[in-house]
Amino acid sequence: MTVTVTQKTWIIIGSAIVVALIYYLQPILTPFLASFILAYLGNPLVDRLERWKLPRTLAVVMVLLVMVLLLGLVLLLLIPMVVREFTALFARLPQAWTWTQMHVLPWLALHLHVDLRTFAPTQFADMMKRNFASAGKLASTLGSVSRSGTVVFIFFMNLLLIPVVTFYLLRDWHRLMARIEALLPRVAAPTVTQLARDCDGVLAGFLRGQLLVMACLGITYTLGLSIIGLDSAVAIGVIAGLLSFVPYLGFFTGVGLALLSALLQGQGWLLPVEVLVVFGIGEALESFVFTPNIIGERIGLHPVLVIFAILAGGELFGFAGVLLALPVAAAGTVLVRHAHGRYLQSRLYQDTGNDAS
Repeated sequence: MTVTVTQKTWIIIGSAIVVALIYYLQPILTPFLASFILAYLGNPLVDRLERWKLPRTLAVVMVLLVMVLLLGLVLLLLIPMVVREFTALFARLPQAWTWTQMHVLPWLALHLHVDLRTFAPTQFADMMKRNFASAGKLASTLGSVSRSGTVVFIFFMNLLLIPVVTFYLLRDWHRLMARIEALLPRVAAPTVTQLARDCDGVLAGFLRGQLLVMACLGITYTLGLSIIGLDSAVAIGVIAGLLSFVPYLGFFTGVGLALLSALLQGQGWLLPVEVLVVFGIGEALESFVFTPNIIGERIGLHPVLVIFAILAGGELFGFAGVLLALPVAAAGTVLVRHAHGRYLQSRLYQDTGNDAS
């Protein structure tokens, strides 16, 4: 059965409406997207509990509790660690200030002709006026934002909305999937269903691979920072590894914390340089070894295509593009394989050009 021109027109119109709705409703879609991701991750476990003769509603409640407990456990491990490390950093501030007065300020005065040893608040204000003409405008904008209680209210409402929506999605997951499948044109339903199953398998492999990459990065950063003798090496390595699930967030957070710790140790310029080397090695390993060979292998992408997908996603859609590049590429590989198979079976490919005219 072929698709007529009229059917193609309606498909294009429907797709355009969906894209427009997503674009205009994106401010309120965040909690629903987060809930869908959580429901997608939790559904296999709910199904397993259901096979063990547990009622689905009870299984959903148990899985949600496990998710909350795991998140709480991570926070209980991270927050005391972060507080302890920052307390240690602040305790070294007097020593660091003494080192700065002895080494940094004289260097600035000698090479840049900036004498901060006699720096007064009025001089700071004058410098701000000279170099940041828009500082007043920025401060006014930030002030108006900070006075808006609506932003805070919406944030907490979204936070409370996520577990509620996740519960209902998990409870009715199979019913929702069945209704979506029932809406598909009957001629296309088997193909679309098979593609959805293939995408599901690829995305599951991607998530498992991402967890392995996070573990590898955490170990790499921790070992590297420990070797160069940085205080708080374990804490910073763990934090950087966990946050690496969001591309570049773990790297920049780890570099910032490690540089601050290195400067406050007061051992000169060598330690901060070594910190940059450690994170440079970690970033290189992630880009050229861990991500291509662990995630790329699991989602069926060549390492070069993995790197290209991340760069292309960032160029086209910014930070969101970088974050979603690999999951989208993973699903895209399934569609490309399907299109390739259809092409090999098409008359366009199989026509040898010897048919009689």
